[in-house]
Amino acid sequence: MSLVDTCLVDCPYCGEVLEFAIDCPDGRHQYTEDCHVCCQPIAVDVTVAAGSPEMVSVAQENE
Repeated sequence: MSLVDTCLVDCPYCGEVLEFAIDCPDGRHQYTEDCHVCCQPIAVDVTVAAGSPEMVSVAQENE
């Protein structure tokens, strides 16, 4: 079981496909990460179970 996993998401601003590293213990986590292309702040909501992301959703920070 890896302590770091990755997932692909579409930036809610520019639509670019981004790869995010998920490094969280089991549970639900919310944080902000900037788009690597357009530099806009992305609200990330992650649910981790058994050491792997089960659900990852992204939205514009001000939504």
